[in-house]
Amino acid sequence: MLRVNIMITTRFAPSPSGQLHLGHAYSAARARDAGERFLLRIEDLDHGRCRAEHVAGIFDDLAWLGIATDAPPLVQSERVADYAAALDRLRANGLVYPCFCTRADIAASLTAPHGDAGSFYPGTCRGQRDDPARRASTPHSWRLDSAAALARTKIPTWTEHDGAVFTASLADIGDAILARKDAPASYHLACVVDDAASGVTLVVRGEDLRPSTAVQRLLQALLGLPEPTYLHHPLVLHDDGRRLAKRDRAPTLAAMRAGGVEGPRLAAGLLARRLPLGFRFSDT
Repeated sequence: MLRVNIMITTRFAPSPSGQLHLGHAYSAARARDAGERFLLRIEDLDHGRCRAEHVAGIFDDLAWLGIATDAPPLVQSERVADYAAALDRLRANGLVYPCFCTRADIAASLTAPHGDAGSFYPGTCRGQRDDPARRASTPHSWRLDSAAALARTKIPTWTEHDGAVFTASLADIGDAILARKDAPASYHLACVVDDAASGVTLVVRGEDLRPSTAVQRLLQALLGLPEPTYLHHPLVLHDDGRRLAKRDRAPTLAAMRAGGVEGPRLAAGLLARRLPLGFRFSDT
């Protein structure tokens, strides 16, 4: 039997909406360590929040950590046509529909048993007659018709790096947004299109993103894209259990660098699960 050796390709995919923190350093170090080929992706589709200085900061932080990439970075804002093509394929197969609901509309339609308004959509626009004139004049998003999608393919599964096989929960799928009026593609759609284009075979990211794998595996099946393996790693937390977040002004890598911390030593320590005082992992 002919055995084909596939190079393990990983990626680090930060959004330049703020400075990177210790959690980003851990994710980048894990991805670099796990991959024979390591790539960088700049997820800059949110034009309202992304800044050029934060893109430069990503390069500076990786260089300081001693984490080298094996190819020029992929920049999402340069790939809008690829996302549009993927959305067109889904649209042609009747797998998406336009949604005119605002966040306020969705929140108003929910009752307590349905859960959080930000993660649940009640299907208000599903099944409505498409009106091109309304689409041309009214802001809207495009949502996945999960019922139509699941009628075409089985409930998605995926394999984690340790061999564990997960079956998606229907609660994690829903009619996810795939494109917005102010963004050509959602995280879900852009992620699967870019991972396939880059040849990513192992997706390394925080365990908080594991629920998103359900929608992404479904999109991979619908679009005929390769299925990578996944490594969802523990998160870096403050000692009190709070997550590190840009919006909460978590200690940044730039501040650590300015304070004289040695980047390569920090990256090696993270891989050895040695965290600076004041931090812990989510599984400890």
